[in-house]
This record gives sequence, structure tokens and C-alpha cells, in this order.
Amino acid sequence: MKFNTQAGLRLLAVAGVTLTIAACTTTPKPPPPGPVAGPPTDQNAFTPPQGQTGVTEQQTAALPGSAQDFVISAGDRVFFDYDAFVIRPDAADTLAKQADWLRKYSAVQVRIEGNADERGTREYNFALGERRANSVKDFLVSHGVDAGRITTVSYGKERPIDPGDNEDAWAKNRNAHTAITAGAR
Repeated sequence: MKFNTQAGLRLLAVAGVTLTIAACTTTPKPPPPGPVAGPPTDQNAFTPPQGQTGVTEQQTAALPGSAQDFVISAGDRVFFDYDAFVIRPDAADTLAKQADWLRKYSAVQVRIEGNADERGTREYNFALGERRANSVKDFLVSHGVDAGRITTVSYGKERPIDPGDNEDAWAKNRNAHTAITAGAR
């Protein structure tokens, strides 16, 4: 039997189109569950708008070792008190989870991004952001993560996550964010 290249290519194209059409067929997603009753226990935690859970369907099916898995399993941000760079107890819990995850996925490299709220001078906030980033790095290293896998940067008050001009916004902006830079799936 002789193989016809053109016929084989047509068959391959038809199969590709069929798979593409099948992949585009979706069923409607159910509406997200309502919010959990009661006030949040951590006043610095992000609270999604009413009617949203803050966790998408894609987040619940994260590939192990991926950046998304890191965020879901460990959390990628810790918060600080005003004018401080000492690790708070709630931050220590998150950072312990980060250290566990980073020890499990030893090829992953991270950048700790220190941030400050808008109060204070630009120079002061860059220095404070640097101290916050270094506090997080020191914590992770003391919990078994190789220091060579961690870089730090300070963004000071230049990259707020909440543009508000009140204590709630400032509390969110006083943080250190752990960003995966390499090695994740």
C-alpha cells in the first residue's frame, strides 16, 4: 500500500480542526458560592468583592511546582506593621509554608520584593522596603532555603497594591511579595 502525502495531510488537518472545535465546546460554569459569613480574621488579608470567592477554577487545579501552586499552597505576600520590618506571627506562618514549598521544589528561584505605604520620603521607603525584603530572605534561609536562590529588591512606595489613601490601603501596601523568577513548571 502506497502512502499518499496529500491525503495524510488532509486527514491530519481534519483531525486538528475536529480537536479544536471539541476543545472550544464548554458547559456554563455555575455561579460562585456566596461569601462566607463573619468578618475576616486578618484585617490585612485581601477580601474579594461580595459574591466572589477570590479563587478561580483554574487556581484549584494548579500544576504542582508551578507559580500558581506556590500562591495557593503557601501564599506569596506577607504584611508588616507600620514603620517595621520585623516578621509578624501571621507572616511567619506564611513564610514557613513558603520555605516548605521552596525546599520541595529546589530548582525554583525567587525574588523578594519589599514594599512600603505612601507615608514617608521616597528614600526612607526604599530603605524600609529593602529591610522588609531582607527580613523575609533571612527567614527563608533560616528555614533551609539556599540563599543563592533568593534575590531581593525594594520598590519602596512605588508599587502600591491598593491606591487608597487610608489605613486599610496602607496596611495592604506594607508588604513583601515573593515572586518566582525561574524554575517553576
